[in-house]
Amino acid sequence: MCRFCVGTLFTHKSLYSGWPTPAPWREPSRRSFMALAGAAAGASGLGLHTRPARAQVPSGADVIFQGGTIIPMASSGAKRAEAVAVRGGKIVAVGSASDVAGLKTANTKVVDLDGRTLLPGFIDPHQHTCFVALFAELLADVGYTKYPTRAELMAGLKALDAKLKPGEWLLAYDFDNLLQGGDLSMAELDGISKDRPILVWYINMHDGAANSAAFRIAQVPDDVGVLPGGGHFGRDANGKFNGLIYEESALLKFVPHALPKITPAIFEKALTDYFKMSAALGNTTTHEPGTVQPAWIEGLLKLTASGTGRLSASLQYDEMKAGDAYKAYGRGAQASLFPNSRFSLFGIKIIGDGSNQTKTGAQTIPYLGTDQKGSPNYPPAELKTMVAAVKAAGWPVQIHCNGDATIDYALDAIEAAYGANPASGLNRIEHSTLARPDQLKRMKALGVQPTFLMNHVFFYGAAYRDQLFGPERAAFMDPAGACVREELPFTLHTDGPCSPLGSLRLIQTAVTRRCVVDNSIVGPDQAISVEEAIRAVTSQAAAQIGQADRIGTLETGKEADLVILEQDPFVVAPDEIMNIKVSQTWVSGEQIFG
Repeated sequence: MCRFCVGTLFTHKSLYSGWPTPAPWREPSRRSFMALAGAAAGASGLGLHTRPARAQVPSGADVIFQGGTIIPMASSGAKRAEAVAVRGGKIVAVGSASDVAGLKTANTKVVDLDGRTLLPGFIDPHQHTCFVALFAELLADVGYTKYPTRAELMAGLKALDAKLKPGEWLLAYDFDNLLQGGDLSMAELDGISKDRPILVWYINMHDGAANSAAFRIAQVPDDVGVLPGGGHFGRDANGKFNGLIYEESALLKFVPHALPKITPAIFEKALTDYFKMSAALGNTTTHEPGTVQPAWIEGLLKLTASGTGRLSASLQYDEMKAGDAYKAYGRGAQASLFPNSRFSLFGIKIIGDGSNQTKTGAQTIPYLGTDQKGSPNYPPAELKTMVAAVKAAGWPVQIHCNGDATIDYALDAIEAAYGANPASGLNRIEHSTLARPDQLKRMKALGVQPTFLMNHVFFYGAAYRDQLFGPERAAFMDPAGACVREELPFTLHTDGPCSPLGSLRLIQTAVTRRCVVDNSIVGPDQAISVEEAIRAVTSQAAAQIGQADRIGTLETGKEADLVILEQDPFVVAPDEIMNIKVSQTWVSGEQIFG
């Protein structure tokens, strides 16, 4: 959905206040590292959660789940089970009710599923968790799923305006110009209010729109040209500002006036609320690729000590050196949890191109009806140099590639640096939206795996077909079906906040290939089974963050991360999967929702 995966404006130092100054880099010992983490988290206000001591049960189970449909999703063994037993946060038995009954003691809690369905907890392998949290905390959601028509959007903005005090900014995000009636204008926003400053962020996180009051406060001169980083402002036929704001350097004229300073207390509240919301969607783990800042890590250790889902992260290429301080705690294929937390590191992220929706994804064939092919963010030779540096530092690499030309460059760079199936852990192609059949074969040969933003099909399938690529190319967008036939593992992700969160929508869309805009089926040959779709947000997602041995299936010895659904996704109508209610969510044997 986004132009460059997700904007980095929210990491701009001018927006933050009250954070402790990071200590000079050094590689800490395990003992000194945890002392530093505790001190930093306490100083920043991020130290509210501590892991409670777990009572040690010498034998028997802490919890037994039974009385419903249990689907372990393991690669071998029975496809269904009658009971699951948990002790010390780990699964100690999966099998028949009689097999597990011997583990019941007077202290065992028995959870009666009452006909509900138990699955491994959902894993979103590409989601900008911290940004989702901050946007939800500081801005109002005015996206397509909330206001699908322009009239509803305008009414929603007026309702927001009526609730605010005089002089307060009306701040909104998630507006989708493709799905909600085209670009916003200064005139439209002045119709909401000429006195109150209004700023609306687009879903691509790089553009926005503001009213005349906001432009006055931002003091944007009439004769302003292009700003560093490509920032600029839209103008009407008379050369006057029309309200549109393009790129982050232009948005920074407004945002420091509009947003409160992001303090550690605001950050903690945002993440605490986020984890509750995410658990309600059945998520037990999310992976944030490239937008977790190194200065946040020590606070996140405390924040994820208990009561939350797991947070895996990769660092942006420019922040790679900062990751050396944490290499003792694993990365890639050896990714492990930091002590006393549910946080882990995986790889290094490189943003290879832009978005197909804005025609900035780099293609080998022009966009429909144009001579535009988009362009990569880095020349192929430079990308090779960057990927080689990631390999030399001991990380796997994740490369954002929406266009097929960028996928070619990425695979060339990965092959040159890593060869095939490196011991450091699998390398990933993020989004892989227009991957070709030959590229999928090449990924398989190299041990590279794609992850698909399946919400592209749900929201933009019709636009890809009719406006951007034509029917034949659009039919092969997000080609999960081809991956199944090629026996190439893949995952599904939301890229939140660039599309709505929730793995059940991803599963439904992968199975149906239905676009919500016109109810059409886009690429029926790429539809996959319910089982294959669930694997893409459980076991295969665990593998893509280096934790296949710990989470992703319900097997003896693994962490007790699980979700209980009110209905069985294998039984309900495919178009109803996303409407299944999440009843409970558990992480490491701890109930965090329901």
